[in-house]
Amino acid sequence: MTQRERWNRVLHFQTVDRVPDEEFGYWDDTLRRWHDEGLPKQVDSNEKAELYFRFETGAGVPVDIGLRPPFESRIIEETEDRRIVTDGSGVTYVQPKDGHSTIPHYLEFPIKTRDDWRRFRERLDPATPGRIPANLQELKAKWAQREVPLGIGSGSLFGWLRNWMGFEGISIACVEDPAWVHEMMEHLTQLFLSVIEPVAREIQLDFAAGWEDMCYRSGPIISPRMFSEFMVPRYKRITDVLRRHGCDVVIVDCDGSIEQLVPLWLEGGVNVMFPLEVGGGTNPEALRRRYGKDVLLVGGVDKRALIAGKDAIDREVPRVARLAEQGGYIPHVDHRVPADVSYENYLYYLRRKREVLGIPQKEPFEFWRTSAR
Repeated sequence: MTQRERWNRVLHFQTVDRVPDEEFGYWDDTLRRWHDEGLPKQVDSNEKAELYFRFETGAGVPVDIGLRPPFESRIIEETEDRRIVTDGSGVTYVQPKDGHSTIPHYLEFPIKTRDDWRRFRERLDPATPGRIPANLQELKAKWAQREVPLGIGSGSLFGWLRNWMGFEGISIACVEDPAWVHEMMEHLTQLFLSVIEPVAREIQLDFAAGWEDMCYRSGPIISPRMFSEFMVPRYKRITDVLRRHGCDVVIVDCDGSIEQLVPLWLEGGVNVMFPLEVGGGTNPEALRRRYGKDVLLVGGVDKRALIAGKDAIDREVPRVARLAEQGGYIPHVDHRVPADVSYENYLYYLRRKREVLGIPQKEPFEFWRTSAR
């Protein structure tokens, strides 16, 4: 069974030899800690960690649905311990120089007024060259016999706007100027469709993946009523196009407590909930009981068990294994692994996960030795 076959069969509740061996990733602080605990220093990024631990990964069509061109990234001010920077999305924030992972202290956002939006959206022009790869037919031939799942980015209707406007800015707009929110989300929808449809028409996609991150421990940032008004009809248009071309696995990346939004994502055709942040208030088993086979699940291994140690891991892995037996679920840690997790605990988790789920144990892949040959 190829990796692609296994992945698709799991997410369609069909029999498989085992679940895919996937993980989400790591914070930079985590890898730095692990370098002192035995992880080779060459493993200094998520991409390299995936190679080293031999996880099964998919591929993505290299489309560009973001800002084109991006803003110029620049350092505005620098002191001994911090920088004030403007990044490629035009957001200005304080960046600590010690490299530790933290939520930035934001200073200014590029969209504050409708005039700002009119200038900003020029970077979101669907007609800008380069959004779809020029060698699409070559890629189509390359991927015709692929053995890994292939996906496409389906963007963000709320999360990107929050990033560009700030939490307060988008929240006020939703209440005081909903017509403007509709305008911005409609523009994004048109951009996403202009890229997704021609690609989906040419290449058989296995999945589409979007990002929102619009929930916290207490629930969503905006009310379900607003979500239903602003987003569900636009999700439907995007997912209808995908399904018309044979792609029926549509992922949303959202942390926190997502229960109030799950039925609305499902109504909009988004059916894969990821990463199922248990500590943030999401219960994967409860979602399966409530929505049955309508919902697909990815993630859901409580990172707090990896912090606590071997006894907690021994309880957590069988829990997710029982859910995996029902199908429609790929278990992995419910967000990036934090630096609270020791390298010893993480290696123990991987061994137990692979043992309980019937995934072959794997020796690390020392990619730097292979590339040096």
